[in-house]
Amino acid sequence: MSKCRFCNTKLRHTFSDLGFSPPSNSFLNKVDLLSPEKYYPLKVQVCENCYLVQINEFAKHNEIFNDNYAYFSSFSSSWLKHAKDYTEMMTKKLGLNSSSLVIEIASNDGYLLQYFNNNNIPVLGIEPTANTAQVAIKKGINTKIDFFGKKLAKEIANDYNADLILGNNVLAHVPDINDFVSGLQYVLKPDGIITFEFPHLLELIKFTQFDTIYHEHYSYLSLLFINKLFEKHNLKVFDVEQLKTHGGSLRIYAKHNDCELYPQTERSLQILDLELEYGLDQMETYEKFQVLSESLKDNFIEFLIDAKKNNKKVVGYGAAAKGNTFINFSGIKKDLISYVVDKSDFKQIDLIVLSKADVYFDEEMLELKTDKVKYRKSQELIMNFNNGGDLGYEKFSENKYFYIWKLYENFSE
Repeated sequence: MSKCRFCNTKLRHTFSDLGFSPPSNSFLNKVDLLSPEKYYPLKVQVCENCYLVQINEFAKHNEIFNDNYAYFSSFSSSWLKHAKDYTEMMTKKLGLNSSSLVIEIASNDGYLLQYFNNNNIPVLGIEPTANTAQVAIKKGINTKIDFFGKKLAKEIANDYNADLILGNNVLAHVPDINDFVSGLQYVLKPDGIITFEFPHLLELIKFTQFDTIYHEHYSYLSLLFINKLFEKHNLKVFDVEQLKTHGGSLRIYAKHNDCELYPQTERSLQILDLELEYGLDQMETYEKFQVLSESLKDNFIEFLIDAKKNNKKVVGYGAAAKGNTFINFSGIKKDLISYVVDKSDFKQIDLIVLSKADVYFDEEMLELKTDKVKYRKSQELIMNFNNGGDLGYEKFSENKYFYIWKLYENFSE
């Protein structure tokens, strides 16, 4: 029996079982089709002691976050705006200048640090995937190619002491979450601030967001759990923001336990109250999730079959990890979703693992004879295709919608 990665309690309760699946950011090229594919259990459990929702490290993190990692943050224009807005806010809030230091953990291709760098604020990016890190280095961003943890933190502490440490969507990607968080105190100045953003478990459960479950996400986080995690490692969460990114996220603000600056905010207490009111401290809340996920999947498959019976072609927009999880759990093949369109040229000519759907560049969409474009709720498509077509949506469960892009005037539901 597996044990909780935080408190070592035996894990006895299943939160979600999505069967077997390849890593969600894995893509095949034509040659790969001649070789065996790797599949791993996509089974998520919840700890009855600390309420950490977690997946075992079936797919090793150094195999997932390797030199061929397919996700480059800079290909999302909405994410770039989010990053720039953050840098402007934190520069003003902390009075950052040329004497300051900002460290980003999981800095990817420099999508965020570039904005600090352009304003002559010293930065250090820590990024384990060499291909994305090299893009950042070419932008002139100081980047260390490595995984962050206590060992690395101690090694760099003499040279780097940060006014601000940040990490966006990295906490969930860490198999040894205790080692990761314990390292933060070594590279944070006495009055420094830490911010982390991560998808909010409350939103995942409320809106049946099982498509945010994949092997790269070892943990699914609530404020209830995060408070325990940071307290264990001599850090304190003093403020929390609710964000709309990734289906609903939290941005936490933390400091050293003995730092007398930054009092506890009322909104951080209110968000914790919301979690408790919804029942995130009760096992019954977690045990309902599987049934809701299967119902949503069944409705989606029924929609695709009906579309095919009516001679409609459905394609995907965005070869994202979320879409891959949805497709693989649903068992969808090329007979129901013909191909996927994506903005990133690093994913072109590749295939989504399992479904074998081709991936095309998004500017080709207007030339493709397709009735419906299927993709997860996002503003990205609106920005990319605001010069043509109508946006509607299709409902697959009480709270789950997918936008539909209508390409032709004679399109009919």
